[in-house]
Amino acid sequence: MANLKEIRGRITSISSTMQITRAMKMVSAAKLKKAQDAIVMLRPYSEKLQEIIQNVNSSSDPDQVSVYAQKREVKRILFIAVTSNRGLAGAFNSSIVKELNNQFRDKSQYEVEVLTIGKKAFDAVRRTRAVYSNESAVFDNLNFDTVAHVTEGVMTSFREGKFDEVYLIYNKFVNAATQEVTAEQLLPISMAEKAEETQVETDYIFEPNRNEILDNLIPKAIKTQVFKAVLDSVASEHGARMTAMHKATDNAQALKNDLVIFYNKARQAAITNEILEIVSGAEALKNS
Repeated sequence: MANLKEIRGRITSISSTMQITRAMKMVSAAKLKKAQDAIVMLRPYSEKLQEIIQNVNSSSDPDQVSVYAQKREVKRILFIAVTSNRGLAGAFNSSIVKELNNQFRDKSQYEVEVLTIGKKAFDAVRRTRAVYSNESAVFDNLNFDTVAHVTEGVMTSFREGKFDEVYLIYNKFVNAATQEVTAEQLLPISMAEKAEETQVETDYIFEPNRNEILDNLIPKAIKTQVFKAVLDSVASEHGARMTAMHKATDNAQALKNDLVIFYNKARQAAITNEILEIVSGAEALKNS
C-alpha cells in the first residue's frame, strides 16, 4: 500500500498533467476556428471549379483529352498521405496509417510509393515502404503556393509516366468531434461523359476555346484539391487534439478525485491509529 507521501506525489503529478492538457485544449480550440474558416471558404471554390471543368468538358471535342485525364494500364501507384507533425491527437494519425495499410493490401499487385505530408506518416511507412518524398515542411509555411509546388512535382511525374494513378488519403473535417478518413483519386482526374443534347440547357460562348480553358483549369483544380485536403487535415487535427485533450483532462480529474479520496481515507486511518496509540500509552501509564 502506498504511503501518504507517494499519494501526494501522484496528486501533484496529475495536477501538472491537467494543466498541460487543459492548455493544449485551449490552444487547439483557438487554432480550430481559423482552420475551420479556411476550409469552409475554400470548399465552394473547389466544388465550383470542378463543376466548370465538367461543364466545359461535356461540350468539348472527345478526341482531345487532357493529359491529366488519360487513363492507362496501371502498374505504379502513388499515395499522398496527409497526417500531422505532432501527436497527442487521439486516432487522427493512426487512422490514416491504418487506411494506408489497407490500400497497400488492396493494391499489392502494383508497385506502390508514398508521398508523406506530415512526420507521423513518414515515421510509420519509411521502414516498410518506398517513400517517394517527405514533404512535412509544408506545415512550416502553409499556403497555396507551398502545396502547389509539391503538387506540381506529382503532376510532372504523372505526365512523364512514373505513376499511372495517384490517390489522396486524408482526414476530412466534419466538425470538431468528427473526422472522416477519405481516400480519393487525384490522377487521372474523373471527367464526365459527353452530355446528351436533350440535357444541355445552356449554350456557352467560350473564349479563347474549350480546350485551352481546360488546359488552364485542370492543373489549377488538381492543386486546389490537394490544398483542400491539407486544410481539411489541419482543421481535423485541431478538432481531434481538442477532443483528445478534453477527454484527457476529464480522465485526469477523475483519477485525481479518486486519489484525493484515497489519500483522505489513508490520512484519517493514520490519525486514528496515532490516537489509539496515545490513548493506549496513557492507559498503560495509568495502570502501571
